[in-house]
Amino acid sequence: MRAVLLDTGPLAAYVNVTDQFHTWAVAQFKALEEPVLTCEPVWTEAAYLLRRRGGDPKVLWPILRSGAIQIDFSLNADFESVTALMGRYSDVPMSLADACLVRMSEVKQDACVFTTDRHFRRYRRFGRQVIPLLSPE
Repeated sequence: MRAVLLDTGPLAAYVNVTDQFHTWAVAQFKALEEPVLTCEPVWTEAAYLLRRRGGDPKVLWPILRSGAIQIDFSLNADFESVTALMGRYSDVPMSLADACLVRMSEVKQDACVFTTDRHFRRYRRFGRQVIPLLSPE
């Protein structure tokens, strides 16, 4: 089964009706049958963005509690790989959430990253491999 690795953009767009990608994100979530996995830094970024845009981050908790999205990453276990990625892409610069998702795509090689972030078109797993994406055109 192919996993979907969730980035901040689609999560924030899903719960924020004023987000430019809201309709797209809702449609994508409805179509997904695969497990949706993410990491704590994505959750933190989404809560921050929601609050910054006048929303309430509490709307995220029922989604996590329902099991529709699962936290499936240990920064402690992948610290060296994540810091190496952030060093490699320091010119972007790469966020912690992005580095964790790139590392997750290395561990779960059959996964795609569900994102609105254009940086993922530039990032590579294992240094050279294009990361499969689910993103707006």
